[in-house]
Amino acid sequence: MTEIRGNGYRAGRRLAWLLAGALALAPAVAPPLQVRAAEPERIGVSYQPSLYWALPFYIATQKGWWKEVDLEPTFAVFPAGAPQVAAAQAGSWDVGGTGSVPAILGAARFGLLTIGLTNDESKTNALMVRAARHDAILKDPKQLAGQKLLVTTNSTADFAARACLRKWGLGPREMRFVNLGQAQIISAMIADAGEVVGVWAPNTYTLEEKASAQVLCSGADADAMVPGALITRADFAKAHPDAVAKFLAVYLRGWGWAKANPKEAHDMAKRFYAEGGVEASDHAIDQEFALRPTYALDAQLKAMARADGPSQVDGWFSRIGTFMAEVGTIAQAPDAKGYIDDAFMKRVAADPKLRAFATEFDGVAAPH
Repeated sequence: MTEIRGNGYRAGRRLAWLLAGALALAPAVAPPLQVRAAEPERIGVSYQPSLYWALPFYIATQKGWWKEVDLEPTFAVFPAGAPQVAAAQAGSWDVGGTGSVPAILGAARFGLLTIGLTNDESKTNALMVRAARHDAILKDPKQLAGQKLLVTTNSTADFAARACLRKWGLGPREMRFVNLGQAQIISAMIADAGEVVGVWAPNTYTLEEKASAQVLCSGADADAMVPGALITRADFAKAHPDAVAKFLAVYLRGWGWAKANPKEAHDMAKRFYAEGGVEASDHAIDQEFALRPTYALDAQLKAMARADGPSQVDGWFSRIGTFMAEVGTIAQAPDAKGYIDDAFMKRVAADPKLRAFATEFDGVAAPH
């Protein structure tokens, strides 16, 4: 066969040589395109150990959820609310959870913002008494007059106790308030050195199991709402509003997952309490989940809404603020509108990805 080589062949051959030369000058293997991932944003999270409302922080850490929203948390743990909020002044943390009393104290003294709710603690802040006297006192509460009340003053337990006394027509001066830490109260009750005490969970369950004590009256019994608070430093929130919203989304996701996976959540709660030094029984953990309602995203927004005037949350915190002013903790109750801010919860709701992340497990049926 005769090979025919015309102008097209010569042009093609010249093109081949040009391509070969270009390839000879190029690297043998082209380096891959380097795409650098954004660094996760650091955020300081504060809480108190072995408390139910802090469980979502533990769940999120075990599940690796912080990374999913590009946050890198460092944790600051405090034995009580007062030192926790005081540490905010030095910038020791950025966001966190605490009781309503320290949240208001932090607002009045350090400008802290309340940006959401951890849980409803009304049933787990209570007056307790030895079982042998429970029925008699409940039948005639006036016999409490003149007796000692061991309680951590300026606390949610103090607030609930005073509400219970008011319900029975007793003034706070009709009992002798003895200010003790919760651990001291437990020790006194177990040693038979105390009879009527004001405590919060999980100490309530400890006294039930180790001192044969019974709840005489809780905040819920006396119509005294005791909310827990999600808080942030105002300066941090102003500079990092997206990080605050992501923090809220992680927290809300924790409660949603816990409700959808109760068995695993109960096991995690026991480990979390144990790591904080509290050995909680299965019954105590069951009680925590049963007695302390939590709030999903839409419920948070509803409780904080001011469309028709002051919100539910405004009312709850204002009542506690009034109590704090009456007992001298603060000179004057701060205006709820000045420190309760739903803007960050609204930010979660307005961001489709963040909302989906926060609410993924809401409404998921728990396995039987």
